[in-house]
Amino acid sequence: LNLPAMLRNYFKIAFRNLYKNRVFSIVNISGLALGITAFLLILEYISFEYSANRFHKNLPNLYRIVLEGETKSNNFPFAMPGLGPAAKQFAEVRDFCRIGEYAPGIVTVSGTDSARYVKSFREGRIVYAEGSFFELFSFPLVQGSRAALRQPNTVAISESYATKYFGKANPAGKTVLLHNDFGKTNYTVTGVYKDFPQNSDLQYDMVFALETLKNPANLNGNVWADLNTFDSQSTPTFLWLRDEANTAALEQKLNADLKRRKPNEKNTIRLQPAQNMHLARSLGDYLQTYGNLSFVYLLGGVAVLILVIAWFNYINLSTAGSLKRAKEVGIRKVVGASSGQLIGQFLGESLLLNVLSFALAAVIVVSLQPVFNALIGKNLSLAVLGQSSLWVAGLGLLLAGSLVSGGYTAFALSSFQPIQTLKGVFAKSAKGIWLRKSLVVFQFSISIALMAGTFVLYRQLNYMQNQNLGMKLDRLLVVRGAKIGDAKDRKQAGEVFQNQLSQLSYVKDYCNTGAVPGQWYNFMAAGITSLSPQPDDDKKNYSICYIDDRFLNTYGIQMAAGRNVTAEICRRPAETRRQALINEKAAAQLGFASAQAAVGQKINWGSYGGTQEYEIYGVVKDYHHESLQQAIKPVVFFPGYNGGYFTLRLSTNQIQPKMGELESLYRRQFPGNPFEYFFVDENYNKQYATEQQYSNIFTVASCLAIFIACLGLFGLATFMVEQRTKEIGIRKVFGADVASVVALLSKDFVGLVVVALVIAVPLVWYFMNRWLQNFAYRAEIAWWIFALAGSISVGVALLTVGFQAVKAALANPVKSLRSE
Repeated sequence: LNLPAMLRNYFKIAFRNLYKNRVFSIVNISGLALGITAFLLILEYISFEYSANRFHKNLPNLYRIVLEGETKSNNFPFAMPGLGPAAKQFAEVRDFCRIGEYAPGIVTVSGTDSARYVKSFREGRIVYAEGSFFELFSFPLVQGSRAALRQPNTVAISESYATKYFGKANPAGKTVLLHNDFGKTNYTVTGVYKDFPQNSDLQYDMVFALETLKNPANLNGNVWADLNTFDSQSTPTFLWLRDEANTAALEQKLNADLKRRKPNEKNTIRLQPAQNMHLARSLGDYLQTYGNLSFVYLLGGVAVLILVIAWFNYINLSTAGSLKRAKEVGIRKVVGASSGQLIGQFLGESLLLNVLSFALAAVIVVSLQPVFNALIGKNLSLAVLGQSSLWVAGLGLLLAGSLVSGGYTAFALSSFQPIQTLKGVFAKSAKGIWLRKSLVVFQFSISIALMAGTFVLYRQLNYMQNQNLGMKLDRLLVVRGAKIGDAKDRKQAGEVFQNQLSQLSYVKDYCNTGAVPGQWYNFMAAGITSLSPQPDDDKKNYSICYIDDRFLNTYGIQMAAGRNVTAEICRRPAETRRQALINEKAAAQLGFASAQAAVGQKINWGSYGGTQEYEIYGVVKDYHHESLQQAIKPVVFFPGYNGGYFTLRLSTNQIQPKMGELESLYRRQFPGNPFEYFFVDENYNKQYATEQQYSNIFTVASCLAIFIACLGLFGLATFMVEQRTKEIGIRKVFGADVASVVALLSKDFVGLVVVALVIAVPLVWYFMNRWLQNFAYRAEIAWWIFALAGSISVGVALLTVGFQAVKAALANPVKSLRSE
């Protein structure tokens, strides 16, 4: 047996068949290539998600402290600052690391206030961290040692920030000045690290020594940040355990110790493996994560389904084409070809077609990579597949699917009986017809499900973006407040700045607040109760906002009862301000029968300075300070003029020509502070970025699925027309018009799409209804979504099949009959 010659012969025949049946070949190769492209792009995203944090050498022994509330759904990944040192007393704990995410402020390269500010930047991705930070986490240092943060007033910075601040100069030993809630403090650069990889959940450009805040004088009165306190939940904390540590036993010890320190503590300590910090262990894992495991699974399922559609296309078209090759198989068998030889030949054709599809898919992936990256907001490439072991499973799935689809076709073709095929009996069998119909139904069920799911996603996104928020966000410009300078001077400069704003013709209103909608609150607090509290009322949480007397008017927020705070109240010293506003949710949580009943009543707040009484001046109507993903929270508003944001309500949308004037006024009052601004409506809608990405991905996936399925329909319609050429010719001779011929050829396919719709509707309703449960406020799944998806599918099927049907109907019947 001359094996090389036989293989050459197989491939020669394969090329001839591919060329001879060009339409089928193009449809098959295009469908498979698109399916593989979608699979590879989605596999990139999934591989990236699974690779998150895997580069840390100590990962198997790293755990994050999570505080679990009385219900498992209420957990908080910010620990009490004192928990880290308390855990160190146990033998199971090798070390700990607290990360203070309350460092954001303005950084300058000037070391003193008297020196000219060379550079000034408002930085958000900066933190305080324990001296053990580079011991626990594997972030490579370019300069300095792992002990870079062991001393107070030191800082480690990323390579890109070293260039940003110092250019080509050596940053080691250089000084930066940080202005934030803790005042102004000089830090010496003792380390430079490589920029954190994008698959790290920790993303910091500058890491300041937490050791600095161990000196109470450096807290600037922020007692909540006391590193020994158990009264605040403000500090993410990681434990580095020993190899032999029993985590369950350690949890019990930690909780017993916490109960000893705080007998009334309701939270329970849980140790979350850092390797599960990005993606949970399972869909039933209730601990908070940075990623979304259910979405990863969903994307994986979509990728596989699109690939399956492409494989079904191949099987469908190949088995349909088998009618044309049945006699070829029969003749080969009569002249002595064995089943093994025929299987080898057809597998060779399948291999060739898959290789061509893989090659085309690789080209498409590289071409579409920038578009896909923009779609998901990440910088990915095929190289990311190597960051996790998922590429092995992905490659195995591709090979297995190609082998199964090609193998099925090969065995189906080689199994024909020579006598039957030469007589044409196979052409009359319904077995192959039912197989093809089933595959078409399956393909369109998937396509319709993806399309309807996309409509539900877009409807929910549109619902959230256009719902009445209880405030007016149009034409609102926010200018970030100053951090550089003495607090008293900044307050006076802020008053002057606002007076200047009042004189600008294009500024209708303005306010100065500590928080703005879409930017969370100032902080969360418990310990707020009425004067007649119920048991455990002091454990309930409230969101805290610092506002001035113009906040409600500027944002168009209405009062439910009572009155707004006055300018006179806001000017009072903080220790003498004993008035507050609350929202309707807070009034209900405090136990008041109505908003009106709450006005004039007093509340207690057991804050760090002791218990204080505040008069409820008024009740604000509930508004959506956060996105509609979140339920409206109970909010307490405290008056004052020391906020970090200036909000301007503009009288025009043409603000860009005025920005120079605003910047000039700002810099005059706040020298050294960078002038930064954003529009509230744009910033608010950023909260829906994840849902927007989901919608984009599903839109592309559903379009791909429909397109690939239609490629199969096009191929089947082409084959059907070829098989019924004589019948169409006879019908036309007897007077059939174009419409009747098109209807004849289209009705079967439209019926299959309708069956697919019936199958897809309950599946979509069930799964999308479950997804919508994640939103506090959600749109209903309307019936017209399924009607629209079905109509589009039927329309696309009619266009696809109708093209070939019209072409056949318009053909000259004489030529059709002569060709037969």
